[in-house]
Amino acid sequence: MNVMGGGASAALVKAMQAAFVQATGGHIDGEFSAVGAMRDKLLQGADCDLVILTAPLINALITSGHVVAGSARSLGLVKTGIAQRTGEPAAVIRDRAGLAAALRGASSIYFPDAQKSTAGRHFMGVLRALGLDESLRPVFRQFPNGETAMQALASSPEPGGIGCTQVTEINGTPGVGLTALLPSEFELATDYTLGICSAARFPDQARVLADLLCGPASAEFRRQGGFIF
Repeated sequence: MNVMGGGASAALVKAMQAAFVQATGGHIDGEFSAVGAMRDKLLQGADCDLVILTAPLINALITSGHVVAGSARSLGLVKTGIAQRTGEPAAVIRDRAGLAAALRGASSIYFPDAQKSTAGRHFMGVLRALGLDESLRPVFRQFPNGETAMQALASSPEPGGIGCTQVTEINGTPGVGLTALLPSEFELATDYTLGICSAARFPDQARVLADLLCGPASAEFRRQGGFIF
C-alpha cells in the first residue's frame, strides 16, 4: 500500500512497518516531504491509500472528496524547534533576544521549504518578525522538507550551523539534536492527522496502519519522537 505524508510522520511510519507486515503480509511504500507538496501530489492523482498531513489540510481533502469522511485520526501535536549538530556548544534560546542572537551567530541556517512546508513557512514568518529575513538570507539553506534539511545540517563540514523544523524531524536525524523549542511567542504546535484516501486500492490495510499509527502500539515511539497526545 502507498502512504504519503509530511516529513514529521516519516520515522513513525517506518517504525510501524514491521508490525504492519506481520499483521497484513503487505508492504508500505512511503513518500514524505513538505505537506503542501504531498497534498498537491494527491490532488494530481498520485496513487495513495493513506495520507498524513496537518489537520486543516486533511479536513479540506475530506471536503473535496479525496479523503473518506470519518477516517481522520490525529497522531498528536508536534512542536517546532531549533537544532544544532551533536557536540557543538548549545545556543541559549529562552526568548526573542536569545533566538535572534543564535540566528545572527549562525554560519548557516537550515530549514524546509518556506512555501510548502508547515515549519518552513512558519520559520520564515519568525525571521520576518525578528527583522532577519533579508540580512541573513545569504546563509539560508532551504530544502524540500525538514528531514533533508536536518540531514544536510548533520553532514555539513561547516561548524556553527543551526536549523529549524518539526521536533520529530530533529529527533529522528542522527547527528543533530534539539537545542530548544521556539520561544513561546513564536510557538508552533501542528496537529498531524491521517486520513484514508477515497481512491485507496487497499483500504483494509490502510485501516490497519491507521490503528498502528494512532494506537497503543506506537504510543511510546510517538512520545519519544516528539508527538504530544
